Amino acid sequence: MQSSASSSSRPVAIWVYTGVIMLLVQVVLGGITRLTGSGLSITQWNVFMGTIPPLSHAQWQDVFEKYRQTPQFHILNSGISLADFKFLFFWEWFHRFWARMVGVVFLVGFAGLVWKKKMKKEMVRPLIILFLLGALQGAIGWIMVASGLTGDAIYVEPTRLALHFVFALGLVVYAFWFALQLSVPGQALLGTNPGASRPALISLRRWTIALLFALFFQLLFGALMAGHKAATVAPTWPTINGSWIPDGLFGRSSFLEDLIGNKITVQFIHRGIAYLLLIMVGIWSVLAFRLENIPDYFRKLRWLPGLLILVQIILGITSLLTSPGITPGRWMAFDWLAQFHQVTGLLFLLTIIGMLYLVKPIRYSVTV
Repeated sequence: MQSSASSSSRPVAIWVYTGVIMLLVQVVLGGITRLTGSGLSITQWNVFMGTIPPLSHAQWQDVFEKYRQTPQFHILNSGISLADFKFLFFWEWFHRFWARMVGVVFLVGFAGLVWKKKMKKEMVRPLIILFLLGALQGAIGWIMVASGLTGDAIYVEPTRLALHFVFALGLVVYAFWFALQLSVPGQALLGTNPGASRPALISLRRWTIALLFALFFQLLFGALMAGHKAATVAPTWPTINGSWIPDGLFGRSSFLEDLIGNKITVQFIHRGIAYLLLIMVGIWSVLAFRLENIPDYFRKLRWLPGLLILVQIILGITSLLTSPGITPGRWMAFDWLAQFHQVTGLLFLLTIIGMLYLVKPIRYSVTV
């Protein structure tokens, strides 16, 4: 797609940005659903009829009875009332409802833009891919939920939660990149500025890619932290239960099992990547602030990665320290901090994606 935006693409860009915001809200709702323990309250995947929640007492009793057959109810929530269940049900239902609304906004917007002849044929393929990714994400979500409805599971399987989260981020990033292609003018890109130093720009581009690579693994292990509820195994800082290298690291039968299933290993890696990201953002910032003759877009935004990584680390530490206060069924300080930690992580990801777009090589493949 051509790096310069055109006025004809403005309605499409607004529509795609609306979708990006709705997808971000969907990820946040997913976090709330996880923190409230609501994810297993709906035991069926009903794409169409599931839009309408129970409306009568008999319907509520029916869905509650289905939940009462789950291992989570028997092991963890056997004492909850129908009123308690309605609270759990609401967040999972709203999470699914919002996902459906994203689909409706996509389909209605797509049809309207085609009807008004605002949609160029070069835009159709990326949008079809976006729609298919959204449908795939819904299927992965159900696979994740199904993992918590059998055996002795009281929560969804952590690796499936991580998969669901990573695919959600991929969907957001794909939509955001497409929106940038539609909206950011060519003169805002560093590659179009003849006054910018080529070696310095190449170095900054490489560091941006490296940052994104490290951030991917950080977000992946963040999801594993959440899935395993691994904060509580070492709620201390700066050491991990009094040690820099804690006991129990890589003590299982296989490396992969340790990497994704050992709570203390997951937390150790998550902390380590956070420190690595802090150093990398510091180097990136030095390179960015040394650049001269740069567009206003970049000049105004180059301070943002440094700020966000600092806020993110502070939120991560405070979430960790407050994790012993977790109380099932109650929204505590930990839950607020963990939710803000996730939101800041999303903003940091989109910031790095935006920076990568601004420093990318100039190529022309599709005209908007």
